[in-house]
Amino acid sequence: MRYISQITFLLLCAIAVTTSSVAQSLYKSIGPDGKVVYSDHPPVGARIEKTMQFTNLPSTALPASASSYAEQLRRTQASPATAASAGVVLYSAKWCGYCKQAKAYLASKNIAYQDFDIDTREGMTAYVQAGGGKGIPLLVASGQHVQGFSPSAYDELFANRK
Repeated sequence: MRYISQITFLLLCAIAVTTSSVAQSLYKSIGPDGKVVYSDHPPVGARIEKTMQFTNLPSTALPASASSYAEQLRRTQASPATAASAGVVLYSAKWCGYCKQAKAYLASKNIAYQDFDIDTREGMTAYVQAGGGKGIPLLVASGQHVQGFSPSAYDELFANRK
């Protein structure tokens, strides 16, 4: 029986990874009846056994020129600093489809944010200082970073801010 539970868990992990635009966390919980339950939502009235985080959200890779410039900035800066520590900050580009989805999400939730366009020198510098990786959008809020975009990941981030 335990073997079946482990196989089920591995299958659910594989599904969660391949559908990471849908779920960022996978919860393993024990229900009141003692049964193990796997879900992408926190359990209600059950004990959480394990939470797995998935960080490979859909994002747009930086163009080679922007990636090269970001690497140069990283090498010349002694230590990363927080570009904007207050509020919500989005690092994006006009040509990025996931960035457009992120902006639409923030607008639909009436969330005020500061936008840095990584195609500008100021925007790229801020992106690197914020710890930006190899893709956009990058959302920074309450000291947390979300690389890429998925509505569920953004929902989770902003649910924790209330």
